[in-house]
Amino acid sequence: MRYNEKELVSLSRQPSERAAELGMRGPKKGDVVKRRLVKLVVNFLFYFRTDEEEPVGALLLEQCRVEREDSQTFSIVFLDEAERKYLFECDSQEQCQEWTDSIIQASYEFMRKNLIFYRTEIHRLTGKDPLEQYGISDETRFQVSSRQQLMPKDT
Repeated sequence: MRYNEKELVSLSRQPSERAAELGMRGPKKGDVVKRRLVKLVVNFLFYFRTDEEEPVGALLLEQCRVEREDSQTFSIVFLDEAERKYLFECDSQEQCQEWTDSIIQASYEFMRKNLIFYRTEIHRLTGKDPLEQYGISDETRFQVSSRQQLMPKDT
């Protein structure tokens, strides 16, 4: 995926769903934990040096797995690059839980599963497809396959 740097910087300045100073270690061998301002905006996780306004980097939160490492630490691993692991240290167990929940809910996959679940429920209750009025009811990305769960996962 290609990104326009100016648009990313502009997006990083938008109101965030969650923001805090966290300890962060990048995926490179020998990286050490550094204090970073971390902001979740839509499905991007931006990170900044604590004294700068421009982000040092951004992670697109798609095709990734969020895991708790311990009570105050979580990691983000990208499915197509298992060796690319980012580690985040929080100030409390509660803060760590809030961050992991928010990141999971920011992903396209999570939102798609919710859409499919609620579409199925509305159709079951009313007999009508709620997406039909928008002309997108036949799009394969909104179809339920036999491998998918219908219920959104609580994680």
